[in-house]
Amino acid sequence: MGSHVAERLLAAGVPSGNIFVPRSSEYDLRRRGDCDKVVKGKDIVVHLAAKVGGIGFNQAKPGELFYDNIVMGAQMIDAAYKAGAEKLVVLGTVCGYPKFTPAPFKEEYLWNGYPEETNAPYGLAKKSLLIEAQAYRHQYGFNAIFLLPVNLYGPRDSFDPEKSHVIPALIKKVHDAQLAGRNFIELWGTGRATREFLYVEDAAEGIVLATERYDKPEPVNLGSGKEISIRELIGLICRLMNFKGDIRWDATKPDGQPRRLLDVSRAEREFGFSAKIGFEDGLKKTIEWYVKNAKHN
Repeated sequence: MGSHVAERLLAAGVPSGNIFVPRSSEYDLRRRGDCDKVVKGKDIVVHLAAKVGGIGFNQAKPGELFYDNIVMGAQMIDAAYKAGAEKLVVLGTVCGYPKFTPAPFKEEYLWNGYPEETNAPYGLAKKSLLIEAQAYRHQYGFNAIFLLPVNLYGPRDSFDPEKSHVIPALIKKVHDAQLAGRNFIELWGTGRATREFLYVEDAAEGIVLATERYDKPEPVNLGSGKEISIRELIGLICRLMNFKGDIRWDATKPDGQPRRLLDVSRAEREFGFSAKIGFEDGLKKTIEWYVKNAKHN
């Protein structure tokens, strides 16, 4: 996400010398001193850093996901305020919504229940940053805004099977089966759960538009406003990758949240954002990027 946001800023005319992208290889945002370094002298801070993964990763590392995300975010908000930044943009997650939220998810539903259990530690850690952002706005007049992106996908995603999300995980499973000559793949759950996806370049545009135009305390959903079942999704990926093998579902594994579909009207109303990349086109671009770069993943 960070590289796509940087590219979108460059396309909007921001000089490259005015964009600083700290990398985890150099800065550990769990350390307060590193947070102070990366925000020093910055007019605008966009906090995209997160430790994140799919259902299996969330089940295996709930403590890490809670601690790392809440510590990074809490320190970055405080550091940006104390460094005198004019504005801070914080990214939350759709995982913060309650497990049984009525679809489409409206921002005001965010506190109406507990998140889906497999990703609750991650979702609650990120959601707590909304409270801090609003508290700093109330007490200090700090212009901190909070965005709620749905599941993202696209080129440069993580295809590491230990922590990848559903689209890269499915693409890799199909590609691996093709390379190995297998005529089947095995997937978690029943395939009945639905997800909404936002192409990474669309997400970057939404973040930049919000940075330019939105200055209110209420959180804002970022999504495409369209949902697809996991069963339909794997069918589409198989068609695009010309894979005709069997799909074997392991219903002993969790589906995750039953539905995910955002109400995206606030983003369009407040800062003119709507997704532009069609889902099939985005999938094609993601598949092409992965197949070309598979040896590196």
